[in-house]
Amino acid sequence: MSCRRALFLGRFQPFHNGHLRALKWILEREPEVVLAIGSAQYSHSFRNPFTVGERLEMIQAVLRAENLADRVMVSVVPDTDNEHSLWVRLVVTWSPCFDKVYTNDPLSQLLFREEGFQVEGIPFHEREVLEGTRIRKLMAEGGDWEKYVHPRVAEIIKRIRGDARIAELYRLSQA
Repeated sequence: MSCRRALFLGRFQPFHNGHLRALKWILEREPEVVLAIGSAQYSHSFRNPFTVGERLEMIQAVLRAENLADRVMVSVVPDTDNEHSLWVRLVVTWSPCFDKVYTNDPLSQLLFREEGFQVEGIPFHEREVLEGTRIRKLMAEGGDWEKYVHPRVAEIIKRIRGDARIAELYRLSQA
């Protein structure tokens, strides 16, 4: 039975304008999207600074502001810590049903194809500037990061002092 819904995977650390553009691109092709927040159990590291609750809050705020909430379902999925053969089953179990997967991660593409899913890549939008590691580094160094995220995301990050958290985590990772 087909559920006519696509999966869009990411860590969304933070949910930035590249993610939003990718989501809108997918929604031009699909009636509904499951946006799956990966690495759900990780936070408070430079690679994964935000909790899954904080990421959920950011994404829901953007979905509401952009009038996308009626076509996007959000799920959270923990990592299997390199037990790759288990990962697709975990994503399927922790998410609403989906028929197709959109991801640019080569390992995810392989794993989902091996399980019989149709997999498509997503065009990168200004990848040289809209990239999570770069945006986190801008936050860590006190740079101009706000223009790379939706205003609702910037509000949440400032409210939770996420930019200060990232600066401290970056400092700790360099020690």
